[in-house]
Amino acid sequence: MKYKSQKVAYWFFALSMLLLILQIIYGFIMGFARIGMDGLHEFIPFNTARAVHTNLLVVWLLSGFMGAAYYIIPEEAQHELVNVKLAYIQLISLALVGVTAIIGYHFNWWEGRKFLEIPRQLDFLVVINVLLFLGLILATLFKGKRRTTTALVLSMGLLFAALLYLPGMLPFDSQVTDSFFRWWVVHLWVEGVWELIMGGILSFLLIKLTGVDREVIEKWLYVIVGLTFLSGVLGTGHHYYYIGVNKIWLIVGGIFSALEPLAFLAMALFAVNMYRKGEKKHPNTIALFWTIGSAIVSFVGAGLLGFAHTLPQTNLYTHGTLVTAMHGHLAFWGAYAMIVLAIISYSLPNLTGRKLYNSARGRASFWIANIGMIGMTVAFGVAGVAQVYLERKFKMEFMAVQKEISIHFVVLILCATLFTTGIILYIIDFIKHGRPNDEAMVILED
Repeated sequence: MKYKSQKVAYWFFALSMLLLILQIIYGFIMGFARIGMDGLHEFIPFNTARAVHTNLLVVWLLSGFMGAAYYIIPEEAQHELVNVKLAYIQLISLALVGVTAIIGYHFNWWEGRKFLEIPRQLDFLVVINVLLFLGLILATLFKGKRRTTTALVLSMGLLFAALLYLPGMLPFDSQVTDSFFRWWVVHLWVEGVWELIMGGILSFLLIKLTGVDREVIEKWLYVIVGLTFLSGVLGTGHHYYYIGVNKIWLIVGGIFSALEPLAFLAMALFAVNMYRKGEKKHPNTIALFWTIGSAIVSFVGAGLLGFAHTLPQTNLYTHGTLVTAMHGHLAFWGAYAMIVLAIISYSLPNLTGRKLYNSARGRASFWIANIGMIGMTVAFGVAGVAQVYLERKFKMEFMAVQKEISIHFVVLILCATLFTTGIILYIIDFIKHGRPNDEAMVILED
């Protein structure tokens, strides 16, 4: 069941692919800088490369989530998008805000707030952009013929993501207060409402790919939503250990951080169980690979590796080290990047009419990218553990430790090259699918 307005999703996916490539490029700049090959330092110092790398991650994932919503909501609501022209305007404004922010970072036009470096002037444009997006999505949903649990969970995640951006815009003179509310954005996005977005996309894909009854799949969604809110909200406390707040957050953060893996475990069990129950073999096995892989890798990266260093007794030593980078890379890759690649893999054949799934290139892309990312995670992990021992156990100077662990970044760059090869293969398939065309669409009249 397809709608003409779903074509908007393609251009959001195309923006995601472009920004993903840029993110990888800045990752390599940082990797080479860590082994002493920092020839671009005068133009792109490490702190600028880091800010661009992390913010590109956020923007390309948001673009992917928006594309997913523009594809899923019309189909779930059984109604065309209420205004296609406004959706394209929203896409252009999103791209302009992202480009402006990236250029601004190179001219030191940014806020000195980790993970929220975007200048406050651009914050208002972001809010306008997201409000326009939400207006289109929610209007389509409520004008539609049906309102499914899948669509409601996806929409709820997108709405809460928008609302939780607002605390990050509040100005505070106190560093403690500023950090307290900054984590409302950073943590409650990636370890809270983004999980709802992931759950909504995962539910849609499993319904389409496995043939399992919608009611069965959507009952699991309620479990995931419950676990996300149970653990994710108070799990924010593991960011409050050392910023100057009350000691009660050591207890709250420790207890609820230990529960956070449950939501990702539920997603992994949910996906595997639905796959095993599946009564049909969908021909798009590449989309199925990315879908099941996302659930499993997110449990390992976000769940297990997150738990491994968020308890206060452990975090006392691992806080601010490369152990965090180990967890962060595999968590973002599994939970959010892979689910975006999954919805792209599923939707492209339907949008373009070109059935380029189950190809050798597609399978190679999946395995090469994941093996490369696992290698990067191991390299970060070994470097992080070495950093903890040398810096915090044996009291070595910070820069002396960085020199000692630089060899691990050679391994990291090699694994990143493997990962990039997988991504390039994926983008080649994306380009070969071509643009959406009306002949591929079955247009349903309201």
